[in-house]
Amino acid sequence: MPKAIRIYEHGGPEVLKWEDVELPALGPRDVRVRHTAIGLNFSDVYLRTGLYARPLPSGMGSEAAGVVEQVGRGVRGLKRGDRVAYYWGSVLDAYATERVLPYEALLKLPAGVSDEQAAAALLKGLTAWYLLRETYRLRRGEVILVPAAAGGVGVILCQWARALGARVIGAVGEESKAAIARRYGCHQVLVGYHDLAARTRALHRGKGVDVVYDGVGRDTFHGSLDALRARGLMVTFGNASGAVEPFTALDLQRRGSLYVTRPAAADYLHDAQARARGARELFALMKRRAIRVHIGHTHPLADAAQAQRELEARRTIGATVLLP
Repeated sequence: MPKAIRIYEHGGPEVLKWEDVELPALGPRDVRVRHTAIGLNFSDVYLRTGLYARPLPSGMGSEAAGVVEQVGRGVRGLKRGDRVAYYWGSVLDAYATERVLPYEALLKLPAGVSDEQAAAALLKGLTAWYLLRETYRLRRGEVILVPAAAGGVGVILCQWARALGARVIGAVGEESKAAIARRYGCHQVLVGYHDLAARTRALHRGKGVDVVYDGVGRDTFHGSLDALRARGLMVTFGNASGAVEPFTALDLQRRGSLYVTRPAAADYLHDAQARARGARELFALMKRRAIRVHIGHTHPLADAAQAQRELEARRTIGATVLLP
């Protein structure tokens, strides 16, 4: 019988329950997928704690890779045995051994991209895609700062930015993560988030950077703002250290007429065409090794609670994959 992680209340990792589940009947446009690898993301933690509000009870997880087991009679372009991956935020049931999805949610995996790589990279890679290509279209020669450069999104974003011709300054929380950041796209790496602006400017001849892509949140937000040039852009896309504290429009004016945006995946990856466009770019870069996926940790799916503990404590490097 299929099994899945479910939650019935918000709280710590202990609220994750490993249960038998029944799959819904297959509709004419549906596909049943047997999961082979499942991606772990900070958004899963935010759902569990209640920061991201969803009705309860709920499943967990929004991305996975697997094999097609059955297709509905109206499905075209997919058949039993095809390797597929998906990011599907509408119904969070990726923490499961099997599930049923609408066929438009699925992306066929090309040769040269493994199931584990796809599960580790799809949501993080699509996040990097909309941050670099849609939220702000990064141009050759621009300079960016990326706090959490050794994290799951960070290692992909830094490599992608470098492939686009940007100069990438990464920041990491500890020395053990610096080598990963250098290996995966950063030209220069700062260790620790203290004096972030001054140390960033020292690497850039006293100048501020063009864009900051900040997934850390509270601990780095003001340092990231101060690292920007006049009229620079702050892209705050995560809260690994906690939510950003309130600030005023005058704070932006005083720092040089700055811009700030808080993008959400739902506003950039809301339709199949957008996801397919981003995935094509991502998989092409992965196949030619311009983006290498660093899977730092794997856990059995049944041990998802421990995987989330490690992620929440920022003890992970690169991506974590759950294996059914």
